[in-house]
Amino acid sequence: MMKIIHLPFCFHPDPMGGTEIYVEALARELSNQDIINIIAAPANTNQSYIYNQLQIRRFAISPQVQHLKEIYGEGDEQGAAEFAKILDEEQPDLIHLHAFTRGVSLRLVRLAKSRGIPVTFTYHTPTVSCQRGTLLQWGNQVCDGQIQVSKCTACTLQKLGINKNISQIITHLPPILGKTITELNLSGGVWTALQMRELVNCRSQAFQSLMAEVDHIIAVCNWVKDILIINQVPPEKITVIRQGLCQELIQHEGKFSPVSTLTQPSNQPKLPLRVVFFGRLDPTKGVEILIQTLLSKPQLHATLDIYGISQSTSTNSYEKQIQNLVQNDPRINFKPPVSAAQVVQTMKQYDLLAVPSQWLETGPMVILEAFAAKIPIIGSNLGGIAELVKHNINGILVEANSINAWAAQLEQLCEHRDKLEQLKMEITPPQMMKVVAEKMKLIYRNILSCNNLLYQYRCK
Repeated sequence: MMKIIHLPFCFHPDPMGGTEIYVEALARELSNQDIINIIAAPANTNQSYIYNQLQIRRFAISPQVQHLKEIYGEGDEQGAAEFAKILDEEQPDLIHLHAFTRGVSLRLVRLAKSRGIPVTFTYHTPTVSCQRGTLLQWGNQVCDGQIQVSKCTACTLQKLGINKNISQIITHLPPILGKTITELNLSGGVWTALQMRELVNCRSQAFQSLMAEVDHIIAVCNWVKDILIINQVPPEKITVIRQGLCQELIQHEGKFSPVSTLTQPSNQPKLPLRVVFFGRLDPTKGVEILIQTLLSKPQLHATLDIYGISQSTSTNSYEKQIQNLVQNDPRINFKPPVSAAQVVQTMKQYDLLAVPSQWLETGPMVILEAFAAKIPIIGSNLGGIAELVKHNINGILVEANSINAWAAQLEQLCEHRDKLEQLKMEITPPQMMKVVAEKMKLIYRNILSCNNLLYQYRCK
């Protein structure tokens, strides 16, 4: 029986984002197809436990970064040593990386390959190849994704608050300066800025090595494949497999069952447009744009409920920031997060899902959940959102960072509620995770078959 180890950024009991929910659902479906699945993720301490009938292994990484190259280069040495023990204990047939971080790093790939274990990698977020993390050059225009050290260094420095012109000057300083600072292990403030070119170069080399050393790469949307190809990844090494819905759809007589909506007596005042946001409370997810849109239009007859998840100290700080921004506007309400299993059912209480992302999404999965709940989307005209949402057909696409554009579309929907019904009629059921697992199983088998043939050839 095939055994797979999956490696996401984190896992339960840590707050889980879309990637972790995807990994859990994929592992669960693969288990139904007679594959043994283990989820391994970095943590503060080594742990082993069962979660939703899945075996979880946590491996300890160093509590402090000793050198910036751990973040930008091959990864954490202690975490790799602890993961090596898991490999030796579990003896998996294949490992599947779902992140590329200090903890889930190139070191882990090389440990597996040194043991003859093949590796699959899924590109889930722009942070895999973009040092800025958003694939928006200078923060406001879609980047072509090609890694160029000078361009990427200047863009990263600008994100860190350095003037664009100064960023470009720093980029063209003699490379020996950055290398010397890196070798001296100086960091923080001006030291980090002065060695950023060297760090970006280090990250670029790690990315290229990852792409070369893994056996196969899963792109969860078309733009990911395009970016991999522009960075010299062979097309035959990439398979596009879109995300699948993690929850089971309600079926009625074998057909997709439309969700019933709340009806309103004709003699009653018109209810406000009920808008909902689900996702991480992080600037990249853009909830601040929604809040500012409503605050800019105090007469807008709409409500916004925010089901936000904080995954780190920085997002906790951002949560406080946006809560202060809301002030006392009764139309905007922060709701406690709901479990992944409850998301679709909760969405059914609303008219519209807002996806105001300020980076290139690879999904996001929340769109699939909205399609399952049969509610339209208003979303940023970027990345994976624009691949899933057809403007004025099953949703509305909006210029990502324009409060005026968001306000204009929401005003239109408030005035013309019949548009919502038209959009709902064009929503089709999303792909299920079972289908994703079936496609992934075929890829695993092909990789293992090729790996066995290669082993036999080398033994001759």
